[in-house]
Amino acid sequence: MAACFQPKPTINGEDDSVILFSTSSSPQGSTSPSSSSYHSPPPSLSSHHHSRTSHKLTVRNLSYTIHLKGSIPDSFLHLAQKPKPVEVLKSVSFVARSSEIVAILGPSGTGKSSLLRIISGRVNDKDFDPCSISIDDHLMMRSPDQLRKICGFVAQEDNLLPLLTVRETLIFSAKFRLKEMSSKEKEERVESLMQELGLLHVADSFVGDEENRGISGGERKRVSIGVDMIHDPPILLLDEPTSGLDSSSALQVIELLASMAKARGRTVLLSIHQPSYRILRYISKFLLLSHGSVVHNGSLELLEENIQRLGFQIPTQLNALEFAMEIMPALEASTPKLTVVEDKDSYESYRRVWSDEECNRIQQRDYDDDDKRMGNFWFFSNLLEIMFLCSRFWKIIYRTKQLFLARTMQAIVGGLGLASVYVKVRKDEEGVAERLGLFAFSLSFLLSSTVEALPIYLQERRVLMKEASRGAYKISSYMIANTIVFMPFLFAVSILFAVPVYWIVGLNPSISAFAFFTFVVWLIILMASSLVLFLSAISPDFISGNSLICTVLGSFFLFSGYFIPKDNIPKYWLFMYYVSLYRYPLDTLLTNEYWSLRNECFSWRPGNMCILSGNDVLKSRGLEKDTRWINVGIMFGFFLFYRVLCWIILARKASTSTI
Repeated sequence: MAACFQPKPTINGEDDSVILFSTSSSPQGSTSPSSSSYHSPPPSLSSHHHSRTSHKLTVRNLSYTIHLKGSIPDSFLHLAQKPKPVEVLKSVSFVARSSEIVAILGPSGTGKSSLLRIISGRVNDKDFDPCSISIDDHLMMRSPDQLRKICGFVAQEDNLLPLLTVRETLIFSAKFRLKEMSSKEKEERVESLMQELGLLHVADSFVGDEENRGISGGERKRVSIGVDMIHDPPILLLDEPTSGLDSSSALQVIELLASMAKARGRTVLLSIHQPSYRILRYISKFLLLSHGSVVHNGSLELLEENIQRLGFQIPTQLNALEFAMEIMPALEASTPKLTVVEDKDSYESYRRVWSDEECNRIQQRDYDDDDKRMGNFWFFSNLLEIMFLCSRFWKIIYRTKQLFLARTMQAIVGGLGLASVYVKVRKDEEGVAERLGLFAFSLSFLLSSTVEALPIYLQERRVLMKEASRGAYKISSYMIANTIVFMPFLFAVSILFAVPVYWIVGLNPSISAFAFFTFVVWLIILMASSLVLFLSAISPDFISGNSLICTVLGSFFLFSGYFIPKDNIPKYWLFMYYVSLYRYPLDTLLTNEYWSLRNECFSWRPGNMCILSGNDVLKSRGLEKDTRWINVGIMFGFFLFYRVLCWIILARKASTSTI
């Protein structure tokens, strides 16, 4: 864990550094409140207000070390050496102010993304140093969660729902993160943001992805920026926002960020790889990293001066940053002896180090006023979250044609196909065996019919992790909304399957038996849906998830009692008989079919002697009592159990997510 440093440090770790002060002439460097006539958020860092306030982000001696875990336990291999900790960041210090764009550069693996994730609070509590980051000289003492609420963070990947339009994406983001605003205010905020981001011309276009045609890559990146700016954060962090974009789109993104930084007094930090000449003029300050250490902190002009002091001449075909990448070892070696900071005020900010006593004593600004106010409306807030999530789920299901059609066609074709094989099954000994085969195959078909939802769950999971980790909504609200939306949809699917199978095959003609059969089919599909949802939460990708589902369902089917009677199952495998998702619905369907026909004979010997009655069929399966509703309770318990497990796993992942 990082610690609060006690001794008075230098900027880059050496006591005999020569400090050269300079002032930037960059037009982006102004922090004067009068530099813009745009009125933006208030004296607190709380969002959703509209008065202009300057803020200062200060990072002092920030270090970050990763402790790798050995692949072979020492107990099995005594000679195995414990992996050495990897120092990702080493005493990084800098200051970023309102209306500035600070670009973090350096070769791959130098800690650029790690630095942004730490500043944005996307790090475990044990790795968070509360003395290293302050905003307006107020330490971030409580936890990384405090930084998550203050800072907007745009990840390198655009984790968006492809089947929502640009306007819908921002509207839902506003509904989740601006709960105290009225609907009209949220709409006005979204319209204003789309205008600011230059997205009005594609407002009603789908976001899209690799499979679904949508907006361009540059526009998608601007939507990602809008999602994390909807609550108007004073500090915006972006991890390689120009990655994967052409030069024109990259320039548009940087121009947009520069305009927003100036107009609304935001502090913008971004990581970027070798920006072009046209992009350089929009960046106020450059933080150059090498092996986790700062080798330059200041303007481009200062970097040029530093390079010249080292005796190098920058070629005309290269800019200072490109040349700095080529002479990085020389820059890194010279850093302890020659350190340049932007101005004296920045230097004084670096010199200020908080002691442990000060960390415990300092009075913090309350950045959580909004959350405390919302705490009084906890139930109402959760209800709104569930309603908004239900609305979004319905839109996605309706527009996911392949899922909607696949489920519907599976139910209709599967039901009619099975019915055509078992048309008017006879009421004799062979008919009893055929009914058992029909129920067993129906179970296998229904439980495996929900696998096609796996890729959709996996796609939604990254969006869920991003939104939940930012406090947009609770995982419990997501799970409840998912259940509410899918239950009626799956009930319709169960009816489409049950009607042709039941009446064409000629099962128990009782209306009550048919209603119960449909109800059980619905419960089977609900159980399968919960199982797939749970397995999607623990699966890293579609291939492993699909393999896991097939393995689990195959094991459940094997130990259902259909292939191997309970008495013949080895004792060490007997637990599988009780946890099998096949056993309880299979027994329930048999009981539903034969309980009212216990006294009816299905096979006769000469002389009118009954050798197989409905009661005999039930006894052969150990069903001497009517346990239908007990089995229904167990099936419903499985449905809830897998969803609760999924909720626990997703909540755990969201709490540690770095997306």
